[in-house]
Amino acid sequence: MPHDVLSQMPRPTRFGSNDGQPPTRRDGELKVTGRAVYAADNHPDRMLYAVIAASRIARGRVVALDVAAAKAHPGVVEVLTPDNRPALAHDPNEKIPPFGFRIEVLQDDTVRYPGQPIALVVAETLEAATEGAALLDPRYETLPARTSRDDGERFAPQAVGVGSPPRTSYGDVEAGLAEAARVVEADYVTPAQYHNAMEPHAVVAEWDGDRLTLDMPNQALALSAASYAAYFGVPPGNVTIRSPFLGGGFGSKAILNGPQVLAIMAARMLDRPVKLVLTRAQMYGPVGHRGQTWQSLRLGMDGDGRLTALHHRSLSATSTFDDFLEPAANASLPLYASPAILAEHEGLRLDTGTPGPMRAPGEASGSAALEVAIDEAAEACGMDPLAFRLLNYAETEPGNGKPFSSKALRACYEDGARRFGWADRPLEPRRMRDETGFLVGWGMGTAVFPCPHFPAEARATLRADGTALVETAGADMGQGAWTALAQIAAESLGLDLDQVEFHSGLSTLPNGGVAGGSAHTASAGSAIDGAGRNAIARLAEIATADPASPLFGAGNIGVEARGGRLVRRDDESRSERYADILARAGQSAVVGFAKAERDPSTASGYAMYSHGAVFAEVKIDPSLGQMRVTRLVGAFAAGRIINPRLARSQYLGGMIWGVSFALHEEAVTDARTGRIMNADLAEYRVPVNADVPAVDAILVPEEDPVVNVLGVKGVGEIGITGTAGAIANAVWHATGVRPRRFPIRIEDLIGHLR
Repeated sequence: MPHDVLSQMPRPTRFGSNDGQPPTRRDGELKVTGRAVYAADNHPDRMLYAVIAASRIARGRVVALDVAAAKAHPGVVEVLTPDNRPALAHDPNEKIPPFGFRIEVLQDDTVRYPGQPIALVVAETLEAATEGAALLDPRYETLPARTSRDDGERFAPQAVGVGSPPRTSYGDVEAGLAEAARVVEADYVTPAQYHNAMEPHAVVAEWDGDRLTLDMPNQALALSAASYAAYFGVPPGNVTIRSPFLGGGFGSKAILNGPQVLAIMAARMLDRPVKLVLTRAQMYGPVGHRGQTWQSLRLGMDGDGRLTALHHRSLSATSTFDDFLEPAANASLPLYASPAILAEHEGLRLDTGTPGPMRAPGEASGSAALEVAIDEAAEACGMDPLAFRLLNYAETEPGNGKPFSSKALRACYEDGARRFGWADRPLEPRRMRDETGFLVGWGMGTAVFPCPHFPAEARATLRADGTALVETAGADMGQGAWTALAQIAAESLGLDLDQVEFHSGLSTLPNGGVAGGSAHTASAGSAIDGAGRNAIARLAEIATADPASPLFGAGNIGVEARGGRLVRRDDESRSERYADILARAGQSAVVGFAKAERDPSTASGYAMYSHGAVFAEVKIDPSLGQMRVTRLVGAFAAGRIINPRLARSQYLGGMIWGVSFALHEEAVTDARTGRIMNADLAEYRVPVNADVPAVDAILVPEEDPVVNVLGVKGVGEIGITGTAGAIANAVWHATGVRPRRFPIRIEDLIGHLR
């Protein structure tokens, strides 16, 4: 396989116009023909294979490892344990901001969770390394596992998520509840869920002196390169990460983890390249997950159904050695108008790997509870769920009164309800059956996700042949960044897409920010747009100062880029090709560069969110309690859509994940041992084709002149929010049974269906 990442960048394919068009993925041909090179496809000369020996207990210490037996195996080169692992330049117990976590890299013999690395075996072949790890035959001193709310340690966190306050309060919630005509109180439970990207975590690490090259799937190239440099005591410029393709990330591949650091450590120790690929079971431990939550909501309504108070509490599970908490209660802050809102969080320490960001962190689990609670409030008021949401529609951000940069949620409600047929929904539950006698229910949920913006940089080079090279260290984990970002580049440069060569996935390129938080297109795209415009401005300076150019003297009037030409704004008959301008100036290229950051005053002055509405139909066998989602309609407003094909794909994927959240996903822990009992794709249930209903995504037009220079919002995560709640509400409408824990189980319903 080619070792040079740039050699894998796709050659342009002609698609025509750039913005708002649905060209297919530029990387699609490489992937479907098997020519896309993922991290584990790299095999440098003299490469060794590493295998993690993982703890089989949840809590205690390793008292013995048969290292001699492992090293006696033919092909085993070295075994790293706490006794011989090299020191790191940065203490792994100290976080590296902004996305740093405490990591397990054989600091000592303590075991803090099942699946924790307790040794690393390095060998000439994968088989030898695997067999060597088995020969270690660890012996443990075991302590009782803490796996539940009853035996965990509660604590008051300093922050939740990635730096959000653990408590946010507006108005007097208790007074609002006291004056309410009706009060709804309920508890909800969401399970631990695990990233199950098709591509597991992998790294191929190679040292050349104090220079480190890493082939790995990575969502945050520049930040990660700097962090690895800190761990190994080398300048950040000495670390190169190559990550052209990711087989899914969902947040987990933006975070450094212990197994990766151990593989890099082994490569340095042995002065040979080392490859480590986690097994599927090892994805359930040291590389993050969505933490379990126990949520309580209290809603007060006046006699007309308007909210008087909204109180959302969340108890979130985390590890015993780190503090990442699912910010679930914050889902109640931006959506419904109430004079009093309180969102607060508490932590629970369990013997588990540390949770981390997982697609729609906080919003997914929090909205699942909130949207069911909102439906319960509508029921208590005798109102249609959509009518209740419209009555409590927030025209400004609840609590602080900030104006929304844009908000087309009313249009989402209207378009989604019309497409779904919501007007025909009976108010009471258990009023609909299909021709087979199955119970039918319709439910809805509101979708919302914030619009963060990460600092990003890009470079655009206009070349003498009239084509362009655009570069940024971004990441395409399947969302279509290579295509959408190239479209933005073509638009800013006034070129067709087939004239733009786009390079990404390499940490030595200008920092493209983080592919996470549904912010990558906005962040990297804004930098690319700026770099393209900067290149055009430089080209215009050359042309307007050249007496031989038809654009000479147009500096005050200005020119615009169109079709590979600069055109005078006041006289379109006067224009010139980029190639001719450069040729006459004797220049081979002109280079533009830009950085993109959100203005702090914009961030503080506006509420910036994508919005949507999801409508779900379920059918339930009254004899067996089996549930099927048979229809989903989602309507979403996310500002300017660069590529409708890719945006729709993201919405559909998010809604399907919502089906998974509502009915399938759950990590099951053995209370005796603390081990996850379904750490594989056979028993950890995710939807297959037979589980996926007819899914329809509506792209609601929305213009946002504030959120960024492109008017782009995020589409990758919002589809989950609203969907899980909509399905739960449809189950209630079909059965009269209100689900309050996820995933919804047959046993929650079966006794109430006849």
